[in-house]
Amino acid sequence: MPPDRGHVATEQRHPHSGDFDLLATLEQVQAMAKDHSVVHEAVAKASPAIAAFVDALVPRIRAGGRLFYCGAGTSGRLGVLDASECPPTFCSDPGQVIGLIAGGDLALRKSSERREDEFDGIAAEFDAHKLGANDALLAIAAGGTTPYAIGAISLAKNLGALTGFLVCSPREKPSGCDHLIVLETGPEMLTGSTRLKAGSATKLVLNCVTTILFTKLGKVHGNLMVDLAATNDKLVDRAIRTLRMFDPSLDRDCASKLLHSSGGRVKTAIVMRVCELSRADAELHLAKNDWNLRRSLDAS
Repeated sequence: MPPDRGHVATEQRHPHSGDFDLLATLEQVQAMAKDHSVVHEAVAKASPAIAAFVDALVPRIRAGGRLFYCGAGTSGRLGVLDASECPPTFCSDPGQVIGLIAGGDLALRKSSERREDEFDGIAAEFDAHKLGANDALLAIAAGGTTPYAIGAISLAKNLGALTGFLVCSPREKPSGCDHLIVLETGPEMLTGSTRLKAGSATKLVLNCVTTILFTKLGKVHGNLMVDLAATNDKLVDRAIRTLRMFDPSLDRDCASKLLHSSGGRVKTAIVMRVCELSRADAELHLAKNDWNLRRSLDAS
């Protein structure tokens, strides 16, 4: 017999969706939208725990460490999604944030639900990536009981890594967990289907973790993605508009030429323009200031 998970909050029956199948389509949409209002409240309530994990994470990444997400099913897919979006958003090294899912990449498209029961299922991945003391792991499990995620925490802690556990059901810290983040999203409209508001809350937390991490690493200036690489029409347009925010006297044509001369790197182009430097000198100036745009501009 499997363990009885009847006590888990995300497995409870929703008190207001017992007749969901009888509702009109519009009523179903409205009910789901209303139910998702708890997502923001849950993340706001957990914000001190989220902030504590990020504050512990930043120095490890600065020292050359990596952030690993891991989970099974929806939890694993959300981790892989967030990790995959960091390089295009922040021009980060693809190896800085890594998403691992029970069952491997095949599980991103085809369910491998039984793999979540393997307590040591992530061991081979940790070996392949040579997980170490500078690294950090954020395991994700909506119900907080997944053996794959709990085992990953234990193994990562034994290897010296910082460990966090993101769950949507109240529980105590498992062995080896440094940071427990609890999102109290409650029962789902479809009993136990944590791809719904638990998944939405989880995605919001992952957005917070990597956005704040890379902001603190100097890849954001104000609310601008100044480290993006302009590799398609949309990003070239965004880069041109960003350059013109720093110097409104630039017309689009001049901004485009400046971007081209910088190698398509917005941060470099800004320093070239504002500090009146060549591309090589701008890159040297940025390097001296840890590639932090604000610090580079202040130093000039």
